[in-house]
Amino acid sequence: MLKNHPKSLGVLFLTEIWERVGFYTLMAVLVLYMDKTLGWSDSRKGTIYGLFLALCYFVPLLGGWLGDRVFGRRSTVQAGTLLMAAGFVGLAVSSAANTATFYGGLFLIGVGTGIFKVNMAVMVGNLYAGKPELKDAGFNIFYMAVNIGAAVAPLIATFVGVTWNNYNINFWVCAGGLLIASLTFALGRARLAPADLRSEGKKGAAAAPAVAISPSETRQRIATLVTLFIIVILFWVAFYQDFFGLTLFAERSTRIYKFLRPETYQFFEPSFIVILTPVLLALFARLRTKGKEPSTPTKIFLGMLIMGLAMLVMVFASLAGGDKDANNMSPAWLIGTYFIVTIAEILISPMGQSYVSKVAPPKIAGLMMGGWMAAIAFGSYGSGWLGKYYSDMAHHQFFLLLTGLLVLSAVLVLLFMKRLKRFAS
Repeated sequence: MLKNHPKSLGVLFLTEIWERVGFYTLMAVLVLYMDKTLGWSDSRKGTIYGLFLALCYFVPLLGGWLGDRVFGRRSTVQAGTLLMAAGFVGLAVSSAANTATFYGGLFLIGVGTGIFKVNMAVMVGNLYAGKPELKDAGFNIFYMAVNIGAAVAPLIATFVGVTWNNYNINFWVCAGGLLIASLTFALGRARLAPADLRSEGKKGAAAAPAVAISPSETRQRIATLVTLFIIVILFWVAFYQDFFGLTLFAERSTRIYKFLRPETYQFFEPSFIVILTPVLLALFARLRTKGKEPSTPTKIFLGMLIMGLAMLVMVFASLAGGDKDANNMSPAWLIGTYFIVTIAEILISPMGQSYVSKVAPPKIAGLMMGGWMAAIAFGSYGSGWLGKYYSDMAHHQFFLLLTGLLVLSAVLVLLFMKRLKRFAS
């Protein structure tokens, strides 16, 4: 799977694993911490959840600019890891009587995540400047790192919950994960010079030479990316119910076992990604040799449809008894839904980043990757805003609404398919 790929991808891979261990341990328990420890209503939880995720994905606009023009990719990534570590310490010392450090910690994590995430993605793309045909595969491999960390995180959260029944301990674990990520990146930093568009020898150094693109084509490329960004918002509104609507379904509607707690369900999707990504990579490689590999926009279209199917499964789960909030539903409903969500995620998230890397004008690659993250920000805020109404409507109506949004997004991708394919080669 790693044949012909840059060896320096390994540094980014390992750094990403540890950063995601921290972030997804937080995401596994964030809503539960606000519910059980802070005692907040669904409406307040939804507001804070949506604002936090939006911050994580709006800040990449700033992070892309910092990486493009000011500090370079490597220094910006390093700063992001340290900000996140400090934020997790703030969460660890928070409580119902001390919410100031909770809010402050979430703010630092959101800023740190934002400047970290976008520059890591751009560096992955830069590693494939001479091998564009391997870029999709490279992003899929990198995305496996995301999900290895994301799979380990809920197991940590479950272990902490079973052993100490204390969410704050999870936040100390998160801080440790970010310190390891920072150290890993620092040790491999020199090997990543080709992926950094700036020379860090002195402040204000010029960016590496970029391929010349006419002003007209630059405008067309930006317009194409903005079109995708607007459409993909609808996908993220549904996707980020993983940590809200689906977590509340796990807590209130699904049978709870000692080692299968609400936070444990976050294990399944990233685990499925680690298992399925090599399979899909092999399939696409085989299709590529035959000249039949779907284009990146086509993969995104299929991802929208498959995500709609996942939400439709939850409609049936709710009608089968989940609407009652009686902890009476089989875990198989959620596990099956996460399996379908996995396939959709593989076709949307790494493919979207790969698409931006291909289409973005090189001089503003970081800013455009930040635009992709901003689209996720709007979607994640929408997921929290919609999540506020989880208890105000029947659950099957909640998930049916999400199904409709995803069908709409797929139709929009299809309508703009010709434009989306233009620069995706």
